[in-house]
Amino acid sequence: MRVRRAAVAGAQGLALALMGLTGSVVLLSLTLVSLALIPIGLGVFTTPAVLRLVRTHALHRRALAERWQGIRIPVSYRPFPHDVRGGPTGQVERCTLMLKDPATWRDVRWLLVDATGAPVVAMLAPALVVEGVFGLLLAGGLWKPIVRAEGGAYWYTFVPVENGTGAGFAGLVGLALLAVALWWNPALIGAHFRLTAAVLRPDRETELVERIDRLTETRHTALDTSAAELRRIERDLHDGAQARLVAVGMSLGTVEALLEKDPAQARKLLAMARESSAEALTELRDLVRGIHPPVLAERGLGDAVRALALRLPVGCEVDVELPGRAAAPVESAAYFAVSEVLTNAVRHGGGDRIWVDVSYADGALRIAVTDNGRGGAVAGPAARADGSGTGLSGVERRLGTFDGVLAVSSPVGGPTMVTMEIPCALS
Repeated sequence: MRVRRAAVAGAQGLALALMGLTGSVVLLSLTLVSLALIPIGLGVFTTPAVLRLVRTHALHRRALAERWQGIRIPVSYRPFPHDVRGGPTGQVERCTLMLKDPATWRDVRWLLVDATGAPVVAMLAPALVVEGVFGLLLAGGLWKPIVRAEGGAYWYTFVPVENGTGAGFAGLVGLALLAVALWWNPALIGAHFRLTAAVLRPDRETELVERIDRLTETRHTALDTSAAELRRIERDLHDGAQARLVAVGMSLGTVEALLEKDPAQARKLLAMARESSAEALTELRDLVRGIHPPVLAERGLGDAVRALALRLPVGCEVDVELPGRAAAPVESAAYFAVSEVLTNAVRHGGGDRIWVDVSYADGALRIAVTDNGRGGAVAGPAARADGSGTGLSGVERRLGTFDGVLAVSSPVGGPTMVTMEIPCALS
């Protein structure tokens, strides 16, 4: 088991080093060039696109930190406001908002670290394995052609190899390096991610200020959303159930007039009134289900999510591990957030399987929705300028009301993983 962990850590270190020396270097160069072009106006249009790539890169690294080492790096990007027509902000305003966000500059600082020092830490893990194996190969006879080609002693680390004795010492050093790799490779990967977390995570004072700003913004959003929801309910009642009930009342009035004169016509009107009342009842039930599903109130979030999964046109597996129930507003927000994410996965993902994991740990409700679709999903700070990704952005705003966060990992080609966390207590 220890050998496997060391080998896996070596492969992870190589992958992280390549990400830093390629992706981070390229993105850092593009960012600096784009920022330099702002004074002449061109950078205003290129900078948001480049910073979206940077944020996607950083979000992917956060996902790897949690998946590989269990290190959670909070996402603290400020949400984008929407204009009066409900669309995304303009390009110039978007650029300004992104540059004013402290998280943007933490990302840029992290790119510099990830392109320089972080790859060195990550490369130590595969280097220990490779150097250790190479030392054993030298002891096994590989030293002969190498010494012959060198025309003299070949230095392996600090050991001169020019004969069998030197090769034997090289083998011992190789064994020592492999022993170090067995014990320290996972720790080296952990050190890489802790360095990443130290750069990306805001300090306590900044975190509190950002949290206050975010809660203020989400409070206004919650009030606007609540007002819009009340208008929707009023409109649905007026155009749906209320209209049908008025029609039922008119039909019953006509029945009273026709009951003695034309009983047959009266029976037809009664049948029509009964159908209208049944349709009004169905619409009222649908309306209530849209406000707060009965299954959610009666059986909790787990069973409500399972009920959602049963109605999907694709296969969906739901795994729930909740030791209790959250407050009703939290459950409602989580339910409708999951519903929106599942709808997006079916409508835009293009996959045939979805996995939903609902759990509770460290004082937070955690929900992960994964699909095997085509990928490319975006949300919030990574949303495209054309307004795509507004569904997930709406989920982010809904969760923000409860100080929750949303993270999206969706490389092109898939899979897509949407993770939601809401701080809460269970009863």
